[in-house]
Amino acid sequence: MSYVLVSPDMVAAAAEDLTTLGSTIGAANAAAATSTTEVLAAATDEVSARIAELFGAYGREYQAISAEAAAFHARFLQALNSGAGAYAFAEAANVSPLQTLEQDVLNLVNAPTQLLLGRPLIGNGADATVPGGAGGDGGILFGSGGNGAAGAPGQAGGAGGSAGLWGNGGTGGAGGMGANGGAGGNGGWLLGFGGQGGIGGTGAGAGGAGGNGGFLFGGGGAGGVGGIGGGAGGAGGRGEWLIGAGGPGGAGGDGGGTGGAGGNGGFLWG
Repeated sequence: MSYVLVSPDMVAAAAEDLTTLGSTIGAANAAAATSTTEVLAAATDEVSARIAELFGAYGREYQAISAEAAAFHARFLQALNSGAGAYAFAEAANVSPLQTLEQDVLNLVNAPTQLLLGRPLIGNGADATVPGGAGGDGGILFGSGGNGAAGAPGQAGGAGGSAGLWGNGGTGGAGGMGANGGAGGNGGWLLGFGGQGGIGGTGAGAGGAGGNGGFLFGGGGAGGVGGIGGGAGGAGGRGEWLIGAGGPGGAGGDGGGTGGAGGNGGFLWG
């Protein structure tokens, strides 16, 4: 059985190119119509008149053929656009059931650990939506932590969620007015990078600390930048215990803020 792969976007682009080409050819035919179908005789004798009539007849036949070609071009474009629309509709109709099936299977796999431990087995943690809320932790096996939300005035930013075995920590949320940024989440135990600390709030809010790397491979997250008004930069996260660079400390805020300390590197390299 032969399989055909069709990209609706490519078909639509081809139809647009053909439309432009057809318009160009049509304009050229229209410009040449008068000079090719109404050829003037070079003289008043019968031979000149017959020659002019012959060339004029050729011109009229060409215009008739051009009209038929233009009609075919229009029908072909209509069929091409209809085909692109049909393929796009079919793709859209198939996406929803597949996504539903995928989510159902994932929910089935995650249900036991979600019930017992309050976090999924596989999947990224959710980003926080309430001011100052912490990002959700990633899946125990695989998944990155969600990002913390920015704080309201006077409220610290939410911490980024941490990964499980494999994944990156989430970014800490920015601090509200006069408050500190949230800490970045820790990276995965096997492989993953710590999340970046949140920016300190305006009014000397300190930047959040970068998240630590895990145990084997990965670097620490960068500390958050201090807030305007002299906020201190956040400390960089520690690199993975074996291999991983420590995260850079965050820059101090405008107005005399001190920069944060960089994180320690890994035991073997970093």
